Amino acid sequence: MRELVVVVGTRPEIIKMAPVIRAAEGTFERYLVHTGQHYDAEMSGAFFEALDLPAPDENLEIGSGTQGEQTSQALVGVERLLLEREPAAAVALGDTNAVLSTALAASKLSTTFGHVEAGLRSFDRTMPEEVNRVVADHVADLSFAPTEQAVSHLRDEGVTEGVHETGNTVVDACHEHAPLAAERSDVLERFGLDGDYVAATIHRPHNTDDAERLRAVVDALDGASVPVVFPAHPRTQRVLADLDYEPSGSLRLVDPLDYLDFLKLMDHARVVVTDSGGIQEEASVLEVPCLTVRPNTERPETVEAGVNELVEPAELSARLETLLTDADARDAMTGHPDLYGDGDAGERIVAALDAALD
Repeated sequence: MRELVVVVGTRPEIIKMAPVIRAAEGTFERYLVHTGQHYDAEMSGAFFEALDLPAPDENLEIGSGTQGEQTSQALVGVERLLLEREPAAAVALGDTNAVLSTALAASKLSTTFGHVEAGLRSFDRTMPEEVNRVVADHVADLSFAPTEQAVSHLRDEGVTEGVHETGNTVVDACHEHAPLAAERSDVLERFGLDGDYVAATIHRPHNTDDAERLRAVVDALDGASVPVVFPAHPRTQRVLADLDYEPSGSLRLVDPLDYLDFLKLMDHARVVVTDSGGIQEEASVLEVPCLTVRPNTERPETVEAGVNELVEPAELSARLETLLTDADARDAMTGHPDLYGDGDAGERIVAALDAALD
């Protein structure tokens, strides 16, 4: 049976790649590689077991470092394993350095490379993720675009061969994992929540590297009329500690949650506040209104559908309170769970890989 190398580097990647891994069973021998770009205890065997997935076959243990350090070390590691294993194809998802490294290594060895979540664009080249997306798309043999708009972005850049509109695996993942979260997570009971709360997460450098901007965000969350549960990324925790910031109102800063806990927390929230790309998608699938604290997004479908809004820190408090107190405003931002497909993206990706390799 042909071998498919699947490369991931972060928790969101394995969550969204899980439907591809499951769908590939019986069609490919799966060889799962974790670059270790972001060390996370949840990327241990227990995390994969919780999602009923096989543990990684190999961990490159890249760890933290500069963009160049992470990319170069992962490039060497992925190149080595591709040379050793000679797989039929390699796939990676998204926009991290793990994706860029896999794309470059595969293209230089003439290994068929499939980019899952191709064609996303924020059009902001100051974001390392945007550079990674563009480069990966332009060396990919197969581009698995989640939406028609993503296909259009690729076409505008001259990428037309090997492009498949598949839907986004985030839909598959939410459908597959939400029942696990409902069954296995007690997060609502642990925090004493009854559904009248906000789920928040802020971690991008655009927000965390600007102390004044981050303080404005947390002040807005702290002033909300309902509890705001904020699992804080280590980067965010460090900056808040440097600011000697202590919430005095509604904000509840907690340590990062495991995936099933956060999925359940988000599923039952009245509003989600984030700067994460993936959470914008998940909120739309779960039909929870989303406020994104960023000047731009590579998920414009959510904004165009009215289920997500881009807000600046100075606007966050007023807009959040409107959604918490005005049922009509909240209802207007609820719905459209099918923006990213019908939940069969994993199957389509594997079918397209199978056909292309034949």
